[in-house]
Amino acid sequence: MLKQLLPDLYVPSVYDIDLEALKQRGVKGIITDLDNTLIEWDRPSATPELAEWLKKVEHMGFKIVVVSNNNEDRVRRFCQPLSIPFIHKARKPFHFSFKRAQHMMNLSSREVVVIGDQLLTDVLGGNRLGLYTILVVPVADTDGFFTRINRRIERIAFYWMRKKGMLTWEQEEGRR
Repeated sequence: MLKQLLPDLYVPSVYDIDLEALKQRGVKGIITDLDNTLIEWDRPSATPELAEWLKKVEHMGFKIVVVSNNNEDRVRRFCQPLSIPFIHKARKPFHFSFKRAQHMMNLSSREVVVIGDQLLTDVLGGNRLGLYTILVVPVADTDGFFTRINRRIERIAFYWMRKKGMLTWEQEEGRR
C-alpha cells in the first residue's frame, strides 16, 4: 500500500517543476489539483505569478485540466477566467475523474502527469492509473476539516516510508 502513496517526484511548488524535462519525457498533459496545490484553499482566484505560470504551461504546448474534490462554484470561479477546463466533485482518489480528464485531453497514460499536494487523493489516484505523480508542498498552512485528517494519515505514511528507505528526498519540507 505504501508504494501507491509514493510520488514519482517531490517539489516545493508547481514553480519548481522542470517543464522542459516533462516535455522530454513525452508528457503532453497535466492533471492538477486546485486547493493548496495551485492556490490557497480559501483564495478565489489565481495570483499574478500563478497566472503567468499557467500561460507558460500553455505556451509550451501542455494541455491542463484542474481536477478538484471541491464544489462546482469554487472550481468554476478559479478556472473560468483562465479558460482552464475542470472537473469538480472529483471524488479523488477514485479513478473516474482522472480518466475523464485524460479523455478530455485525448492523451495516453504515459503522456499525463498528476500534480497535487495530498498523498491520499492526488498521488494515490494518479498512481492507481499508472500516471506520473508529482507531490508539492501545500501552499497554505491551513486546511479544511477532511484535509486535516488526511494530513495526519500522511504524516504516518511518511514515517513508514522513511523507515523503509522509500523516500528519495531529504525531508518533506513544509509538510504538516
